Amino acid sequence: MGKKRVGFFKFTSCSGCQMNAVRLLASSPLLDHFQVAYWPMFETAGWSGRLDAALVEGCVSTEGELEELRRVRESSDLLIALGECAVDGGVQSIAVSSPLEEVAGRVYEHPSWIRSRRVGRLGEYVEVDVEVHGCPPGPETLWEVLISLLLGRRPRLRGHPLCVECKLRGLPCLLLEAHKPCLGPVTNAGCGALCPSLNRVCEGCYGPNVDANWPSQREVLRSLGLEDRDVDRRFRKYAAARLSEE
Repeated sequence: MGKKRVGFFKFTSCSGCQMNAVRLLASSPLLDHFQVAYWPMFETAGWSGRLDAALVEGCVSTEGELEELRRVRESSDLLIALGECAVDGGVQSIAVSSPLEEVAGRVYEHPSWIRSRRVGRLGEYVEVDVEVHGCPPGPETLWEVLISLLLGRRPRLRGHPLCVECKLRGLPCLLLEAHKPCLGPVTNAGCGALCPSLNRVCEGCYGPNVDANWPSQREVLRSLGLEDRDVDRRFRKYAAARLSEE
């Protein structure tokens, strides 16, 4: 079996997904099975040719990024959206609820100099083959994705909410027992219930679960004293781009 030719791409993001990939590949023999055709974290030279898979971190916030994303899609057998910015928009997409000019004016002294576009997740513009949740995805998740590439199958990613992981670890429910504003019921599993294990509420960094009961979660958070605007902010923190499409 020959090596899989892959490329790592970064759009608007913090590079956290790539850093976790670096840590995983540096501590395992996986890298020996891949031909890395492009990885701007290590080399800024361009890329060409066909890719077996493109692992793309970050959301789209400029015309240049959108143009490159379409080129990557055309040149790749598989396009993998890596992390919450790529999958759901990430924290940058919080701005989609306001006009772009207004947002730029809050931050920049000369907003007219900024050449940005409305922040969008990858799936808004191109077909995405695999969505890998997490801000950033943990090593177990990345291992499954890379092993699946080598085996030629779809990765077996968690489809249940975070609450299942809390139960498996025997953790008390922060939402119902401690009466804290935890987003576990509407958030994808995959982190191993990291925050709840430290007595911290889930803030949704693995993105909204496909079967999430948003009205019920809203009512529970209201009962804890949160106003609707505060609930909306919590819901949209990592996934405003996706939620704005619904």
